[in-house]
Amino acid sequence: MTKLVEFLASGGPVMVPIGLASVVGLAAFLERLVALRRGRVVPHAFAVELVELLKQRRWGDALTHCRKGGSAAARLAEVAVLARGRRRAEIKERLEEVGRREAADLERFAEVLGTVASVAPLLGLLGTVVGMIETFEVIQEQGVGVVGSLAGGISQALITTMAGLSVGIPALVAHRWVLARVDALVLELEELALEVIDLLAADAGEEG
Repeated sequence: MTKLVEFLASGGPVMVPIGLASVVGLAAFLERLVALRRGRVVPHAFAVELVELLKQRRWGDALTHCRKGGSAAARLAEVAVLARGRRRAEIKERLEEVGRREAADLERFAEVLGTVASVAPLLGLLGTVVGMIETFEVIQEQGVGVVGSLAGGISQALITTMAGLSVGIPALVAHRWVLARVDALVLELEELALEVIDLLAADAGEEG
């Protein structure tokens, strides 16, 4: 562990922001990993019971079920049930407004991961430039014969490059995973919303 710390410290001051970026990126990813679980966004049991209540026209029970849900699906369905009796287009428009807010909430911190994925390699490149500048300064002052002095700058350049890529690549993968996960969950929310709209429109005697 001590050798690892010494190895990373040899990368110079640029290693500090790279380290901070790694911590921020990991925290954002872990938060999204928990928040984007299907059971927290579109619980299967909730959706099944909601549809059954709507088919039975138990509007009060359906509304209570939604308010106890606490998930994005529950909040979306609650709006639809409260709008019962309105035209299908009105219900759909209202659900689209709420859906956009829920989708934005699901995407929260995704841009943090995207930023870390972009910035970390650039910080590594900055460290590389600093290390090479130090190397050329040594060459200018002492010539090319002092291998030990040259190795320090070159080592710093390579370490920061490695660190920047080691943070940026996982952050990029995590960012893409979060966006794909959000798209999948939003699609499930849309499917549930359409089913709810169909049931409410059918109750109101509307078609299409």
